[in-house]
Amino acid sequence: MRFTFDDREFDASPGQTIAAVLIGQGQRVLRRTSRRGEPRGLFCGMGVCFDCLVQVDGKPNVRACQTVVADGMRVQTQQGDGAWEAER
Repeated sequence: MRFTFDDREFDASPGQTIAAVLIGQGQRVLRRTSRRGEPRGLFCGMGVCFDCLVQVDGKPNVRACQTVVADGMRVQTQQGDGAWEAER
């Protein structure tokens, strides 16, 4: 299955999380903080720290370490607190 992260395509196996695929491909930054734009990425890997928040199909604040990839999923680096995208 395939998904995009910041408009780049990635392949994933069934059951893989977004974070597992991205970290495996060398992608370390998943979001940027709201005040200083500092990079954040996978820290705890079990859904406790919220450092791996990404935007998935227009929905902000999705934990990349807990979310299993779905075919065609559109994932984006989250900026700050994130914002909902209008449905297309």
